[in-house]
Amino acid sequence: MIVTVTPNPAEDLTWHVARLQPGETHRVPAGASRAGGKGINVARVLAAEGHEVLALATAGGSIGARLADDLSRSGLRHALVPIAGETRRSIAIVDEASGDTSIFNEHGPALSPAEAAELVAEAVRLGRAASVVVVSGSLPPGLDPDAIAALVAELIAAGVAVVVDTSGPGLLAAARAGATVLKPNRDELTAVTGESDPVAGAKVLLDAGARLVVVSLGADGLLVLDATGAASGIRARLPQPLHGNATGAGDAAVAAIAAALAEHPELRAAEDAEPAADTTAARIALARRATAWSASAVLMPLAGALSPDHSALEAEVVVTTLEPRESA
Repeated sequence: MIVTVTPNPAEDLTWHVARLQPGETHRVPAGASRAGGKGINVARVLAAEGHEVLALATAGGSIGARLADDLSRSGLRHALVPIAGETRRSIAIVDEASGDTSIFNEHGPALSPAEAAELVAEAVRLGRAASVVVVSGSLPPGLDPDAIAALVAELIAAGVAVVVDTSGPGLLAAARAGATVLKPNRDELTAVTGESDPVAGAKVLLDAGARLVVVSLGADGLLVLDATGAASGIRARLPQPLHGNATGAGDAAVAAIAAALAEHPELRAAEDAEPAADTTAARIALARRATAWSASAVLMPLAGALSPDHSALEAEVVVTTLEPRESA
């Protein structure tokens, strides 16, 4: 089983507009509303691809009630920690003329010490029965990065693979706790490490204790780097970038990483002095799938779904090996 943890979920609201003109009034078709947040999006993708998955999140207020109702209607297996604050909203405006998506994310409610402790305790309890745990999305006020580090460390000690997709101090805390995989994008990596070169930035996280770092590069694909050779790594990309709604692209990549870890335990052997041939092959397969799933999600109107063409896209992915000290 794979467990996803979403500390700061949201009601995702999406509208499509023929052409977005700032300062003007727009008439648009009816928008879409669904339970969201990065970990929930990851869980949707995994469930659709046949994986046993459970989504853990918080929920509060009338928006939290709508989030809970949507999860129940969707059939996605879930567990919710009740909180006093109102669950946040995330608004996506898709400009169909340009292909760009503008996103407005509310910060989200602060968690009380008791709520934060309950979320972490429930993540540990559920995570101990899982093969992979994904911690995904922003950390709300009240959930300290040290709490995420403690969660990661406890699960790693129990033999559970942990994937973390967050930003800022939480990302560095997860690295220091020995997370199996970290999945920052280029900007998040630069912000937390101060390195503009993603290979150099990944090395900072690997030196801190992470086993693998997957850096998403948007239309340029992604990098997979490991603790045995941080100056080199795997680069994967499509020959031509796809255009559409990129809201759930990173979440689809995280889903692919979690699925690969569940299917290929040898991926966790990044601390070995020299990865075995099957480990290297599994990392290349991970890079292919993560690139294809991420690109496939861009073609869908809402986050948390893959295009039916994702298998065909995987066959088109170009994989290369970076030479030592080569920049991305």
